[in-house]
Amino acid sequence: MKRKHKSKPLSQVKLVQERIAHLFEMADEIYKEKPALADRYVQLARKLSMKYKVRLTSLQKRKFCSHCYKYRRGRVRLRNKKLVYYCPECKRYTRVPYK
Repeated sequence: MKRKHKSKPLSQVKLVQERIAHLFEMADEIYKEKPALADRYVQLARKLSMKYKVRLTSLQKRKFCSHCYKYRRGRVRLRNKKLVYYCPECKRYTRVPYK
């Protein structure tokens, strides 16, 4: 079976992973002063991961809402062996299994 896309060089992938991690760190730091800028950092990180076909880690995925893609600093609850994240922007919940 033929591949539709050629995979990116490993050096580029590692560089992109570092850049994504740095963007999430910057979003953590700046959120209190400028939430809009933190949302922009998340948007840039998502674009990089899609362009270079790099998967985000599970911790990175939990830092933004999966519905509106805004940086998440909402409420987190533990219910019936599931973490429940609430997004104050779009008013939706995300449930993640917890062991």
